Amino acid sequence: MAQTPIRPELSAYGCHTSEKGRLLPEEGGGLKKETSNFTRSPFQRDRDRIIHSVAFRRLKHKTQVFLYHEGDYFRTRLTHSLEVAQIARTMARALGLNEDIAEAVALAHDLGHPPFGHAGEDALNMAMQNYGGFDHNEQSLRVLTLLEHRYALFDGLNLTFETIDGVLKHNGPLLKPGQDKSGLRQTVQDLDKQWGLDLELYPTAEAQIANLSDDIAYLSHDFDDALRAELLSLDQLCELPVVGRILSELDREYGKLPMGRLTHELTRRLISHFVQDLYHQSGKLLAEANPQSAEDIRRAGQPLFLHSPSGAADLRSLRDFLMQHSWRHYKVNRMTSKSRKALTALFERFFDEVNLLPTDWQKEANKSDEMHKARVIADYLASMTDRYALLEYERIFETGPILS
Repeated sequence: MAQTPIRPELSAYGCHTSEKGRLLPEEGGGLKKETSNFTRSPFQRDRDRIIHSVAFRRLKHKTQVFLYHEGDYFRTRLTHSLEVAQIARTMARALGLNEDIAEAVALAHDLGHPPFGHAGEDALNMAMQNYGGFDHNEQSLRVLTLLEHRYALFDGLNLTFETIDGVLKHNGPLLKPGQDKSGLRQTVQDLDKQWGLDLELYPTAEAQIANLSDDIAYLSHDFDDALRAELLSLDQLCELPVVGRILSELDREYGKLPMGRLTHELTRRLISHFVQDLYHQSGKLLAEANPQSAEDIRRAGQPLFLHSPSGAADLRSLRDFLMQHSWRHYKVNRMTSKSRKALTALFERFFDEVNLLPTDWQKEANKSDEMHKARVIADYLASMTDRYALLEYERIFETGPILS
């Protein structure tokens, strides 16, 4: 396999090239033609394949916290993914890492989310409890390796090992040293047999940054969305760590701001605070570990990109607050209750009457046993946008036209 040249602008521990390449050889013999005849690096091609995928476009109408019809302003999975990618690129550049792989992992990390946010995931997991369960991280892997049907030579997107590894290990290694693989999700086991996923190792530095960028993005912009939706009031936020201080600063600097300007300033300063905390703490860890290659990062035995203890504690406090006062607000609960019941009902009806599925999905569901049928139905439901899931529910359960 041809190797891309070492990039002098990257740190020694940055991911300079793909060591394992792609699982399936492509035109010209895998990466050889790719690195010599194309103007994009392998990781740039990964990013572009993700952006052009059907699953990525569907994120436009998938819930972050609010259903798409609650308002055009609120974040969706698509806008969230773009914000994560922006933070990940910024951090990667500051730390001398490969921005392209950081961006690719950030853009791909939520591709497996079903409609209706975590309520949809809970519903599918319960419906699938006798068939291996449902997990959005595993579903992202299925999208990237199996479910995208765009290319003539392969299913999935045939991404490089490092991008797949980063999405797979979104929360770190999947195995402790010596731990048995039998408890892993089936898609992970199958891909590990094909490729060898080094499941006990950490992902690259870039993937670790993308994971932390996810936390920074959603905790910051969820305050913005919740304030604009009037689920929260400013009085509730004054005693919160970081948030309370920022609100006091804004009041001293500008006086009473309109809500739109205030929430934007709060969001950008929250992001800046936690990005700086991550940058400084990671710098300390890197200085102590002194990694000399990307492989040193993967084999470090611990993450080398982290928030400071106080920064991590502040993030936990903000997450707990949002969980109690926003994500479990009664208005949100009403929406999640309806959507959970709708997705559960669709799963049960399709399982009992496979002939209600679209033709291609019917054929796939009928190929094997009930385990396979359930997984195909879960794939179909997980692929839906919120809007399409509501339309399917209407077509299946309500009287009226069904051909539109």
